[in-house]
Formats: sequence, structure tokens, C-alpha cells
Amino acid sequence: MKRAVFPGSFDPITLGHENIIRRALPMFDEIIVAIGVNGAKQTRFTLEERMEMLRIVFADAPKVRVESFKGLTFEFCSEIGAEWMLRGVRNGGDFEYERTIAQMTKKLNPSLETVILFTDPEFAPISSTVVRDILVNGGDISGFVPKAVLDFV
Repeated sequence: MKRAVFPGSFDPITLGHENIIRRALPMFDEIIVAIGVNGAKQTRFTLEERMEMLRIVFADAPKVRVESFKGLTFEFCSEIGAEWMLRGVRNGGDFEYERTIAQMTKKLNPSLETVILFTDPEFAPISSTVVRDILVNGGDISGFVPKAVLDFV
């Protein structure tokens, strides 16, 4: 089985995240959207809310499973038998960061391959950080997130 992990905080999931996952579906038998739990990181939405958002957004995609994990991503991938890590890139800065992470991951777990997809251009400026800033300041985020997220705002 070709199993991939798409890790992130998804605080909240954006249209860019959804774009990457949906475009990757034909490549894998299963994609685990994995929310990394970091106690030091302040999130806008609870872990349970983020997991529910993801489940709603991908309710029509049986190949998508939502999980959470603590610790290093490559260890989580090993624990669940994933041989692929899926990552999304919006711009050159993202690419440099993701390349470094992919190379370090390969050193730590030589059997884990990273697949990087570039988001479609219309989603390139969207980031969870900017979406949270807009939300905190009372702005309209409906053009940047899946409709399911709006029920949690």
C-alpha cells in the first residue's frame, strides 16, 4: 500500500492545504493528514476542532485519514508504515525550507521519501498564519479556507 503522511498544524486548514491533498490523491492509496501536536505552540483552534475540520473537508475522500501525533514526523511515519511524506510549497522560501527538511528526514530515515507538490498559483499567497491574523482582527477569511472552517469561527 502506498501510504503518505501530510503533516502540519492545520490551524486552520487552508484552501492551499486542500489543493495539495486533493491533487495528491491519485498518487497514493492512503493519505494520512497528520496534525503535529507541539505543547509549546499556541494554536487558535483546539486539536479536536482541527481534526473535525479536516474530517469534514475530506468526508468525500475515503483515501484520506486524519490523525494526530507527538514527536518527530519521521518517527510517526515509521510507526504507521508510511513510506512517503507529502509536503506543499507556495514559493521559493517554502521550497528552501522543505528541501532542508526533506534532506534531514532522508538522513534520519533513508526509507522515507518526500514528495513535494507546488500549490496551484491562486493559492500561493495563502498561509495559516495570515488567515489567523485576519481572523483575530475581524476580517473575512471565507476566500482562504474551506467552507467547513467557517463553522468553527
